Amino acid sequence: MNFTQAIEIAKNIYWVGMYLENDPFQCHPYFIENGSESILIDPGSMLEFDAVVKKINSISSMHAIKYIILHHQDPDLAASVPEMEKLINRDDLLIITHSRMVPLVKHYMIKSDYYEIDKHQYKLDSNNLHLTFLTTPYCHSPGAFVTYEPSTKTLFSGDIFGGIEESWEFYAGDDYFEKAKQFHAEYMPSRDIFNYALSKIETLNINLIAPQHGSIIEKERITPLIAQMKALECGLYIEEGYRDALIDTIEALKEKDLALLASLSELKEKEELLFQKAKMADMGEMIGNIAHQWRQPLAVNNTLIAILKEKNERQTLQADELSQKLREMENSIQYMSRTIDDFMHFYHPNKEKITFCVSRVVEHALEITHPMLNKANIEIRFKSNTAFYVNGYMNEYMQVLISILTNAKDTLSHRKVKNAYIQIDLFETDDTVVLKISDNAGGIKKEHMHRIFDPYFTTKHKSMGTGLGLYISKMIIEKNMNGILSVENTKEGATFSITMEKADA
Repeated sequence: MNFTQAIEIAKNIYWVGMYLENDPFQCHPYFIENGSESILIDPGSMLEFDAVVKKINSISSMHAIKYIILHHQDPDLAASVPEMEKLINRDDLLIITHSRMVPLVKHYMIKSDYYEIDKHQYKLDSNNLHLTFLTTPYCHSPGAFVTYEPSTKTLFSGDIFGGIEESWEFYAGDDYFEKAKQFHAEYMPSRDIFNYALSKIETLNINLIAPQHGSIIEKERITPLIAQMKALECGLYIEEGYRDALIDTIEALKEKDLALLASLSELKEKEELLFQKAKMADMGEMIGNIAHQWRQPLAVNNTLIAILKEKNERQTLQADELSQKLREMENSIQYMSRTIDDFMHFYHPNKEKITFCVSRVVEHALEITHPMLNKANIEIRFKSNTAFYVNGYMNEYMQVLISILTNAKDTLSHRKVKNAYIQIDLFETDDTVVLKISDNAGGIKKEHMHRIFDPYFTTKHKSMGTGLGLYISKMIIEKNMNGILSVENTKEGATFSITMEKADA
């Protein structure tokens, strides 16, 4: 192979470097012939200057060069650029590099404008030529990158895949990793950083790698070479002290991870206990409601039985009267059965999210809490003629609503508010459904507002509340259903808002 001539390594792509005899650190400029917009890649230092110019002029002319690509800022790659500029002699000459490199390469007294790849979508389109640039940060400079030419599937890799060879070969042989590993071990900052660059390169379909140093690598050797490179200890990793410290740090992090997992597991158990405790507190309230709802039908049935017993003893009981009284008793028993069904349904958890109508949930919650609210002389204001749908756990949503209604009732009763009422408003925005529950109990004290959703925080007497209702409610809406539960004071009282993403019916 005649190294005094330009060598075409792919269609319109030429090696235009200089063979330095007995020098293991060979440097390789490349030239892409592209008419009046030709490209010079990594032009080199003044050691190779004359040979590079001669080879380019044998293919095209220096004046045809419109772009010079600099993959990093070192003098073995960029020192000859000012002299190249003089020979090229074009006002539209552009230096293609990363913006991180510009503050460094300008010290070579380069006069041309810069084409910064990170400000041009990491690509160049010129005539029918298309180049893609992939950043390989810190391999071995902050702004390092590689250039990919897709039509010939050629990668210009800069320092990556470079080699230091006592007996240099133009094309890499089977033993090329042995010739390249010293360079990478000493010039790449760490195995992690180097592997990040290699993983990006692996995504490309490559026929040929043209590095700045070492040998050109053909397709059949690329995949096994990358695998060997990935396993290479380099940079900080080759220092035993750093490697041992790193291993100790990794082990310490593993121990912390295990401790964190144990803490999270314990926290989850405590969270489940909180849910259970809140549920039990609500259940006590609901049992009271069931007793209240059953009291009247039990009294009615007891009275009917007494009347039937007395008339039967006097033999004055008529068949039609018996049928009527039995129907009345049956209706009372059915009412009691529905009450049990309502509360069984309420305490049976949904295992899967469903799409449900919010207004129906509100109506059902009001049916359950009606005896409690009616006994406290609280007026309920709710009208909804529109069906709005959300996706979530319907029973848990109802649990939250009942908890808020119960809190409002307790506050209104405790403060002995006259003409007490609870206002429920349901409406939609562009993409959400909002349920607002307002009262006229005077609002939440300013010093309590920021703690209102904290666990175990309550303004009630300890015999009246656990301080878990609103905490659990917020977790249900926000953690389980990705909604928002919030509260604000109004002129007359407090307003709780449940906001959920709108769903199709």
